[in-house]
Amino acid sequence: MAVGLTKILPKALVNEVVGNPDIEVEQLTFNSRVAGANSCFFAIRGTQADGHRFIPQAVENGASAIVCEAMPVNFAPNVTYVRVSDSSEALGLMASAFYGNPSSNLKLVGVTGTNGKTTTATLLYRIVGMLGFKAGLLSTVVNQVVDEQIPTTHTTPDPIELNRLLRRMVDAGCSYCFMEVSSHAVVQKRIAGLTFAGGIFTNITHDHLDYHKTFDEYIRAKKMFFDQLPSESFALVNADDRNGMVMVQNTKAKVSTYALHSIADFRCRVVESHFDGMLLNMDGLEVWTRLIGEFNAYNLLAIYASLLLLGFDKTDVLLQLSMVNSVSGRFEYVSSSGGITAVVDYAHTPDALVNVIETIKKIKSSGQRLITVVGAGGNRDKTKRPVMARVAVQNSDLVILTSDNPRFEEPEDIINDMKAGVDEEFTKKLVTIVDRHEAIRTACLLANKEDIILVAGKGHENYQEVKGVKHHFDDKEVLAEIFNELHI
Repeated sequence: MAVGLTKILPKALVNEVVGNPDIEVEQLTFNSRVAGANSCFFAIRGTQADGHRFIPQAVENGASAIVCEAMPVNFAPNVTYVRVSDSSEALGLMASAFYGNPSSNLKLVGVTGTNGKTTTATLLYRIVGMLGFKAGLLSTVVNQVVDEQIPTTHTTPDPIELNRLLRRMVDAGCSYCFMEVSSHAVVQKRIAGLTFAGGIFTNITHDHLDYHKTFDEYIRAKKMFFDQLPSESFALVNADDRNGMVMVQNTKAKVSTYALHSIADFRCRVVESHFDGMLLNMDGLEVWTRLIGEFNAYNLLAIYASLLLLGFDKTDVLLQLSMVNSVSGRFEYVSSSGGITAVVDYAHTPDALVNVIETIKKIKSSGQRLITVVGAGGNRDKTKRPVMARVAVQNSDLVILTSDNPRFEEPEDIINDMKAGVDEEFTKKLVTIVDRHEAIRTACLLANKEDIILVAGKGHENYQEVKGVKHHFDDKEVLAEIFNELHI
């Protein structure tokens, strides 16, 4: 596909053009190694490297256009150079234009927040499909174009891949797309050029401070998404979160609220809760759902509210809510023949961990113990490590600290960071086992009949990343194998 460069240039960002602006480009890329003939290379200033350093390599590989923030000293013949005020924003806008602005042909809804993004976006996608409409999904777990699954590497893809996927959705006849919008994606302008029909805010707690440095900056990143929503879209926010209304202070979108404990446009209450589901009172009507926990009540309420804001019928939506299953790795449970229940959950922040533990505590009987197996990821926000260990030991009968995805850190160092948050009075119920398989096995050996084991942190992930290499590891598979091996 060839597109005239002039047709996709964002005029508001262009400061200078050297060369022929009317050339046609067949490929957009920010990777100089894959730049080829008739490609347009974007020099992006990243956290690890400055793309401007690779302009000569992109030209050598055949790039016919360069988009950059600073012009090179020497210009190659037959190459067009475009100086813009922001290369990242230009990439988003030009990628959207290159693929024919696909988001404008969809009702695109973005979901942002610390916890609940994947469940909310995924169930929205499923329910719209169950209601008879073709839809797409962009999530942490998987990308979907109707029924076709496409592996995912980031919560929010880069602008080129993002618009390519949106184009495929439009061509496949999709009317809707639901996507997770990460704070990184907002700051890095990955969603520039997209037209959103609505935005959903779930909640915000401490996370990603390795990238954003401060909690205020993290909040600001989330808020930027709502600042950019158009006036014809909706902004749905959790009124129970103290930063909910902060998100929409400057939005042009129509604001709606949802809550379990505050006055809001959409309300919900948990009537009963069991391991196989819960009974909700949603806007005055009772509905049984297979999901459990107050955190899932928030997710389901956000889904219900957003579908009504999109124009769906209330009764139809409630019927589908009663039929959907949980998302992979979100409060999934595995039972042993001997009566032990194991819960696998993606909880990898202090708030998410507390939510899962509190849900289990509300359901379990007084005689049942809770054994929590938890770790923390390497090369990520270190400030949450001691907090996660602290909330785990304060709310569990026994805690085993173990390895998660250590990446390029030593697992022992991560565990020591976690242990630093545990007060001496709780150390007697704390065990550290670096090997995750052995940690889960130990939890199973220590569990009595009807005890509950929580294995937290990885959820849907089927790998462990060590020194840059991903090794197959699935918490659910490991639990099933151990239950079978030990005959418990």
